[in-house]
Amino acid sequence: MNRRQRGLGAEDAERLDLDGYLLMRGAVPAGWIEPLRAAFEAGDLASDKWPAPRGLDWRHALLDLDPTVQRVCHLPRVLAAAAQVLQGPFFFAQVEGREPRAGGGAQGLHRDGGHEDGADTAPSQVVSMLVFLDPFGPANGATEVAPGTHRGEGLLARARQPHPQARVLEGAAGDILLFDANLLHGATDNVSGAPRRALLASYAAQALRDDYERTRALRAVRMSTVELFEADSDDEQPVPA
Repeated sequence: MNRRQRGLGAEDAERLDLDGYLLMRGAVPAGWIEPLRAAFEAGDLASDKWPAPRGLDWRHALLDLDPTVQRVCHLPRVLAAAAQVLQGPFFFAQVEGREPRAGGGAQGLHRDGGHEDGADTAPSQVVSMLVFLDPFGPANGATEVAPGTHRGEGLLARARQPHPQARVLEGAAGDILLFDANLLHGATDNVSGAPRRALLASYAAQALRDDYERTRALRAVRMSTVELFEADSDDEQPVPA
């Protein structure tokens, strides 16, 4: 089944194209936040219990079958934003819970899209999303982003290096950050030790389906990923420069 997407305003689409990310304030209905937190805590799984061991300075939660988690990852505005980046058929590939532990979490600026050397100008085939379940900011390991490093000359910016335009985002529980996987981004140190639980989800172009199917057990993916989504050709969207 292919489902066409509507629901992303022209201003948001333009901002996403230009910056490579979109911070959607209050995107999660207030009544969903406590069930999402409960799903996170219920799915908390020690590093050595995953098919591939996880970093010890993070908490990780297995929660992809939770119905409220699924509802968040299928919000119309989220799917429309993913469609804006991918510009073709895509599928919902993965979701898990992550939280940087006190004194941990720093990642450095990096890309999730396979362009770590900053030299490849291929368009992204993956969109990443963070659904924040707690207030977030510089004190508790919030995400840092470097706007515009997702395409064109921006891809020349190297990973694991400081970037002059990088900024640490701040916000509230219920905010959603969606970004092109080619964008330089990274979690920062949770120096305060305050909670900073989030859902980390990804959406991938149809061309990657076979690769993702081969690795689903290693990634502990239990949910169905068969549904395809695509942008509605009738939507009026800004054309990237």
